[in-house]
Order: sequence, then C-alpha cells, then structure tokens
Amino acid sequence: MKLNLNEIIKATNAKLLKGVENQSLQNEFDTEYVFGFSTDTRTIKPDEIYIPLKGENFDGENFIVQAVNSGAKGYFTSDKSKIIEPAEIVLFTEDTREAYLKLASYYKNKINPFTIAITGSSGKTTVKEMMYSVFNIAGKTVKSLLNHNNEIGLCQTLSSLDFDTKYLITEMGMRGFGEIDLLSKYARPDIAVIVNAGSAHIGRLGSKLNIAKAKFEITHYLNPKGILIAHDNPLIREINDNKHRTIYFGINDKDLQIKEMTREGNRFLYKGSEYCLNVTGEHNIENALSVIEAGLNAGLNPALIARGLKEYKPIENRWNIKKINGYNVINDCYNSNPDSVKAAIKTFLSLTPSPKVLVLGDMGELGEQETEYHKKTGEFIDNFDCDCVITTGELAKNINPLKIKTLHCNSKKEVSDFIKGNFEKGTNILIKASRFMKFEEIIEELEK
Repeated sequence: MKLNLNEIIKATNAKLLKGVENQSLQNEFDTEYVFGFSTDTRTIKPDEIYIPLKGENFDGENFIVQAVNSGAKGYFTSDKSKIIEPAEIVLFTEDTREAYLKLASYYKNKINPFTIAITGSSGKTTVKEMMYSVFNIAGKTVKSLLNHNNEIGLCQTLSSLDFDTKYLITEMGMRGFGEIDLLSKYARPDIAVIVNAGSAHIGRLGSKLNIAKAKFEITHYLNPKGILIAHDNPLIREINDNKHRTIYFGINDKDLQIKEMTREGNRFLYKGSEYCLNVTGEHNIENALSVIEAGLNAGLNPALIARGLKEYKPIENRWNIKKINGYNVINDCYNSNPDSVKAAIKTFLSLTPSPKVLVLGDMGELGEQETEYHKKTGEFIDNFDCDCVITTGELAKNINPLKIKTLHCNSKKEVSDFIKGNFEKGTNILIKASRFMKFEEIIEELEK
C-alpha cells in the first residue's frame, strides 16, 4: 500500500503537524511522492510512515524515536507535542488504529476488488481456503493470511492488494459484539458468508443466540446490492432482518445429492453439477456449498468452481492424513469446539475401519458450561464404534464415553508413549484439540 500525502490526510482526516517546509517539495509530497506504511520499527523501510498501535500490554508511540532513527520518513501520533527530529512528516490523529483501518480501506477502494467476507463459529478458515482455490483461477485473488482475522489482520490484508487484484477474500473472527461490525465497516463486502453459528466463544457471549447476532454483524456494511450466504440455521433465520438477498445452504438442501463419501474425500451433485473434494465429512460438503453459491453469484461457471474445489488442499493441521511410523494419523489439531469436534468424530468413526483411536484434548472459551460440553462429547462418541479414546488436559478428563475404553493421560508425551506401546501398526488415529493444547507435539513424538 502506497499513498501520497494528500490521500493520507483525506483518508484519515489527520492534522499535519510537520511537513516539508519548501513549497516545491511540499507539492511533490502532496501529489507525486508516495509513502508506504509500517507498524513495526524492526522492519521499517525508508519512505515509510510509522503507525504506532496500542494494545493492552504495549504502546507503539513509545517507539516513535526508534522508528525515525531506523529511517521512517514520518509517523502518526496521538500526542500533539511529540515532534521528533529528523522526521519530515508528523500526523496527528486521536486513534492510530482507526487511522490504519481508514488508510487500508481507502487503498482497497482505489483498487475496488470484488470482496467476499467470511465468518463462522468453525470452518471459516477452511471456507476461505476453498474460496481462494476457486476464485484464484478466475482472476488474481488476495486472501487473509492465516489467523489474520482481526482488525490489524484486515489492515495487513487490504494493504497487500495489487492494482490488478480482482477478488478479495477476507476472514473475520470475533470474540465479542462489535468486532465483526468493525471489520465489515472497513471491508465493505459484496458477498457475506456465515459458515455457521455454533458454540465457539459461548463463554464470552453467553448464548448461541448472541453468537448468531455477533456473526450477523457481517451484514452491517454489506453492499446494498450484495448477497448474504448463510448456513441454514434457525437462529440465523430468526435474526435475519432481510435487508439483503439471502441464500441458505445446508446438508439437507433439496438440490444436493451425495454420491460418494470416503475418508479421503467426497463426490456430490449440487444444482445439476458434479463436485469433488479431497477432504471428507458432511461439514466439508456444507463448506463447499457456501463456496459454490459465492462463485455462482459472482458470475463464475460451475466447471471453474468444480476445478477449484477439486484442487483445494487442507492447510496444516486440518484433516491431514499422514502415515507416521506405520500408524494412519489424521491430524486435525488446528482448533476445536463442540461443533467441530463432533463433526470430526462423526466423520472419522463413520468412515474409518478398525482399529480406530480418538485422541482428544481441551476445548477452550466455553464459559461456565465447559465441563458439560466435554461430557456431551463423551456421550456423542457412544453413538459410534471406537476401539479407544485417549484424553489429556484438565477439561478433557470429562470426556468419558460409557461404552468405549477410555484412558486419560497427564501429558502429551504420555499419550504418544501409550500409542506406541499398545497399538499395532495400521491403527487409525484422529488427533483433535483446541490450538492452545499444542497437540502437534503428539505428532512430533510419534514421528520419533
């Protein structure tokens, strides 16, 4: 992202506290000279303007001197008295984070890509990656990088646009009310996708209805002629204000026919066209339906969409099937919540031959009901055949199916040691937990 001084002031409404004194140079700065931007003094480059951000435990304004000494051409500040030499440009704004958002949004509007915004309690990263696999065939596409689903991540995504970018796919995460509203305000999507509204972050929002309301904020700044593509969820239907055309999708859609489902993938018909996925599970078919609808409503043809979906590969720690020292391991430890863990368990236990083992850990941010959600996971497992359930983590102790052998381990090392000492080669193993559990360490131990 590069903007001239006039554009910077126009976008942010900042006050110029210090500028180039020579009028001819001032004109050059205003109209021809363009600046880049940086929020990190460690990587700042010449001709960049430093944007000091503030968080709970840091204040970027404490590093303005370092930014200038590292070559920054100028900086934003919320302190009118903070004039640091030899900076050539000093801009005052009351909120530096808001200035960053306004700059990124202004730059995005210059390029004007067709914009798709995605949110959901689970599956939004998968849908984003599927969406990218499809739209990048149709034209140059930029997507949110991994975990860049907050306001700073949005700024970084918008700042990375090139002038030939045709499509923008942005993922929107949230932990409370107002967060997705803010992201939608500066992204201004043409299509908004609500993958689902489940129980992730229920500890912060208190109820599934509140979660659905928070997800629905994605429509607040949707293009007036835009489209909402939403999971066919009764809570979403209840709160939908019908200001925008809505397309609901779901596994029970009358236009959907599942032709084949194996552990390696799915084949299905939707609205008369055939699609194949290299990932399995009904939840991934639903994910694909949202992508298909987005593609069709953006003017893409079914053959192109089918090609993109077939080429999609899951990201690291998302249903990655790998042979490890003779074991067939499905690594799905990117994240976990009550809805995603049930979807993974159902898919694994329904489609996998014995012997099959579940390795499960804690699910986070479930509030006062966290123990109950883990107990219900154990009850859910009892609906299937399984050789063994192995758990680790304080909350995972509550995953106790009545009909299936269950072992609780005190460490991830103990989990891997038990597997290697008690299960024969060829055993199928699903590993799943919330990200903070770092279950990839179990994979690393099994690889030794």
